[in-house]
Amino acid sequence: MLEGVAQVPRERWNALVGDESPFLEWEWLASLEEAGTLGGETGWLPRPLVARDGERLLAACPLYVKGHSEGEFVFDFAWADAAERAGIRYYPKLLVGVPFTPVTGARFLVAPGEDRGLWIRRLAECLRELCAANGFSGAHVNFCREPEREALEASGFLPRIGIQYHWHNPGYGGFDDYLAALRSKRRNQVRRERESVRDEGIRIEAVAGDAIPDSLFEPMYRCYRSNVDAQSYGRPYLNARFFELLRERFRGRLCFVVARRGDEIVAGTTNVQKGDALYGRYWGALAPVRHLHFDVCYYSAIAWCIERGIARFEPGAGGNQKLLRGFDAQPTWSLHFLADARLARAIERHLAAERDEAARALGALRGLSALKATRAGDER
Repeated sequence: MLEGVAQVPRERWNALVGDESPFLEWEWLASLEEAGTLGGETGWLPRPLVARDGERLLAACPLYVKGHSEGEFVFDFAWADAAERAGIRYYPKLLVGVPFTPVTGARFLVAPGEDRGLWIRRLAECLRELCAANGFSGAHVNFCREPEREALEASGFLPRIGIQYHWHNPGYGGFDDYLAALRSKRRNQVRRERESVRDEGIRIEAVAGDAIPDSLFEPMYRCYRSNVDAQSYGRPYLNARFFELLRERFRGRLCFVVARRGDEIVAGTTNVQKGDALYGRYWGALAPVRHLHFDVCYYSAIAWCIERGIARFEPGAGGNQKLLRGFDAQPTWSLHFLADARLARAIERHLAAERDEAARALGALRGLSALKATRAGDER
C-alpha cells in the first residue's frame, strides 16, 4: 500500500486506467488528496494498493481506510450499528472505490497484456489478508463492473445490488427527438418547465473543455456549496482548492452547464465527460427559480449530449424525478467481505432478501418508464 495515488507517476497510473472511468484518473484522485478532502481527520485515508514489476505497474486499485461510512453512496450504517451491538468493531474498514462519487467503473486496474481475472483474484486475496493482519472489519468494493462482481463472488465477497437512473441516446437528431420519445404527459411537462425558466429571463449554456474560462470555476464552487449548505444531510466534502486543481488539471474532462440572468450566474452544474458518457456531479443554485434544477441538471445536459452524439448520461445517485424525464432504472453492484463470520452470515441473509426486492423494484420501475418505446402498448 502507498500513501496516496499522488505517489504514483501520473502517466503510469493513467496507463492502467486507459479508457475507464474519468474518476479513476490520476488528475481526479490525486487532486482529492492534494486539496485535503482526504486524509487527516476526514475519515478517508488513501492507501492505494499496487503491484509492480520493477518500475512497471501490473495492477492497482484505489483503496481507502475508512473511519466512517459517509461519502460512499452504498449505505452500510445499519451494518455498523448491528456490529457494534454485537460487540464487533466495524471501523476502521477498507473501501475500494472513488470518494464521494457514485459512478460505476473498474475497481481493479490491470496493465494491458496481463491476465485481468488473475489479478482481480490476487488483489481480492490481498484485501482479505489486510483485514486479518490489521484488524479491519472488512473490505468493500463499490460501484464495480460486472466481470469484477463475478470474480469477487468467487473470492467470497457478498454481492449487493443498487438502483440508479441513466439516460441513453438511441441516436436522436435533436432535442425534439428526445421530446417525441416521451409519453405525451411527460413531453408537455418538460416543455412547460423549460418555458417557465425562460419566462424568468434565464438563459442556459453548456461550456466544455478548453472553452471553459478560468473565471467560471469559483462560481461553480459556490453553486456546489450552496446546494450542500441548503440540505440538512449535506456534507461539504469538496473545497475551493479542489476546484482550483480541476481548473489546472482536469478542465479537458469538464462540462459546466450554467444558468444566467443577464450577466449574473444564478445556477450551474459540474459534469464530467469521457468517451461516450457524461456524468452529472455537482449542482447548485444561487437564486431560487422554479424548475431551474430540472433544466440545468437534465434537459440542457441531454441537449448537449445529443448535439455531440454522446450515448449515455448518468446524472448521479437517487431521485425518482429522473424516471419522469426519460432516465430509466439500471442496476449497480457492490461487493462486500466481512471478516467476522457471524456478521458475514447475518449480512449474507440480509443481502439475499435485498437483492430479491431490488429485482422486483427494477422490473416495476422499467414498466413505469417515461419513454414510449419501452412501454408495451404505448403509441410510438
